[in-house]
Amino acid sequence: MNTQDLFDCVFSAWSPQIGDPTLIGWATVVAYALATVLALSVVATNSRRGRFFWVVVTGLLCLLAINKQLDLQSALTAAARCLAQAQGWYEDRRSVQVAFIFFVAAAALVLGLTLAWTMRRQLPQIWLALLGLCLLLGFVAIRAAGFHHMDRLIGFEIGGVRMNWLLELGGIALIAINALVLISRRRNPVD
Repeated sequence: MNTQDLFDCVFSAWSPQIGDPTLIGWATVVAYALATVLALSVVATNSRRGRFFWVVVTGLLCLLAINKQLDLQSALTAAARCLAQAQGWYEDRRSVQVAFIFFVAAAALVLGLTLAWTMRRQLPQIWLALLGLCLLLGFVAIRAAGFHHMDRLIGFEIGGVRMNWLLELGGIALIAINALVLISRRRNPVD
């Protein structure tokens, strides 16, 4: 399969459009935007190492806000499906999906531990945002895998609230709370 064939296959299954036009979808985009602004506010007042962390968080939040409505993970899923069909392993995709999820989980764990170690001096100030970031990236990876059993898990409802809302909005909230705490400490320093 050449690049043009892959491109044609992906765009036959996916097109850039509003991915989640529901109230909760737009509320999530607004939450991403607010958390992005809060993270950017922390960038302006942080040390060099702390600033790097918050620049990364700001960039990722901005990308995830855009992705929320363009549904880019569906394009990734479509590309994987097209490749699997063209290369003849589509029938065995479950094992690849499971391997992908485990790989992403391991990569997220390694990334989280590496960030925690690298930022260990700032960890008391950023641990909540780091946890929220890991939650968000794990959620996005599971969605990108397109593994139907995982989709059912994150689509599960408890009292009318879907698990994917809790995971995504929970991660955003943890980052926003951490940023608000840091901003309030800068405005009201302890004497």
